[in-house]
Amino acid sequence: MNRYENMTVDELRSELSCIHSKLSEFSAKGLNLDLTRGKPGNDQLAISEEMLGVISSSEDCVCENGTDCRNYGVLDGIPEAKRLFSELLEIPERFLIVEGNSSLNIMFDTVARAMLFGVYGGKKPWGQQGEIKFLCPSPGYDRHFAICEAMGIKMIPVDMTPDGPDMDAVERLVSSDSSIKGIWCVPKFSNPEGYTYSDETVERFARLKPAADDFRIFWDNAYAVHEIYDEKVELLDIFKTCEKYGTEDSVFYFASTSKISFPGSGVAIMAASENNLIQIKPILSAQTIGFDKINQMRHVKYFKDAAGVHAHMKRHADIIRPRFEAVIGAFRRELQGIATWTEPKGGYFVNLTVPDGCAKRVFRLAADSGVTLTKAGASFPYGNDPCDRHLRIAPTYPSFEDLVAAVDILCLCVKAAALEKMLAD
Repeated sequence: MNRYENMTVDELRSELSCIHSKLSEFSAKGLNLDLTRGKPGNDQLAISEEMLGVISSSEDCVCENGTDCRNYGVLDGIPEAKRLFSELLEIPERFLIVEGNSSLNIMFDTVARAMLFGVYGGKKPWGQQGEIKFLCPSPGYDRHFAICEAMGIKMIPVDMTPDGPDMDAVERLVSSDSSIKGIWCVPKFSNPEGYTYSDETVERFARLKPAADDFRIFWDNAYAVHEIYDEKVELLDIFKTCEKYGTEDSVFYFASTSKISFPGSGVAIMAASENNLIQIKPILSAQTIGFDKINQMRHVKYFKDAAGVHAHMKRHADIIRPRFEAVIGAFRRELQGIATWTEPKGGYFVNLTVPDGCAKRVFRLAADSGVTLTKAGASFPYGNDPCDRHLRIAPTYPSFEDLVAAVDILCLCVKAAALEKMLAD
């Protein structure tokens, strides 16, 4: 129960005054604590440093089929890299394109390509069809929404649940409106809530009957191997599920090693059906002769196989698990009955839900006290959280000591905003 509910008005004012005094003390210290982006911390980057030395000569750059990674060529990825990602993600090699360093880049290009050239099965490019819309499960990933804004695509929010997007709404909207061309999905350890789609949700995605013949599911499996605990969290295979219903052409799948090896210097993939790739590859060949094969080889030589990646991810988990537990432990101690939060088993974020109308106020109070949060509303299309209650917390980047200090201040800010609202009401 919220411990403030039984206080008198005078007691509430006294409590708020005490909290404001504490926040003023933090403000005077000139702190600079950052809980904004889900970036690996320096200790996580350090565990991949040996990768930098695995290629030291021209012999290290020769593929098993004789391809020289130092030269032009190989549009869709070296064979060794395809095999590694196929084993890791359980995707047939024939569905895979191994590209450059960024899955976000691939997603942007995929939308742009659809706008300019259309997709397999479609009659015209998206950009020639008038208003184009995407469904956006919310809270969701702000950079997905930024792609839509950049392309002039109208975004339609769909509520997230612990099992994934509200599939009743998804099915109703997709089947009734041919201008809806896509939906963004982070199916495992979703950003920011850390939810994993249930088997039923994946099945319902596979059974969708879109009004548009060129509708695509953008399946951004960014956290495919990012468990925090030893227990593996299972996600139903989207391609195998779609194959049961003959809908495998509806999926564009994305993943990367950005939070496995080095963000910005990892390897990213796109996976799609053979029909889709027949349409995509000629367009891609006009864009590039090939991606960074030396970096692909670097990852193959370092990780060797899927087991090597999983062993590496256990090292990551050992580093970030105490950070997540520190955040959730502080919320349990300080915010019980005042706010709610997710307790994910993997991924990079915790979603904090404060009383309605308080998220922007918490953001401002935190900023004034030396703690930078992701902007309130960022997890919603157009930055508009209709209830003003969601805040995305990223525990991984700060040092452990800075994280603990930042979360303590954040809890004070949530209490202050809640008390202010109670007194105003």
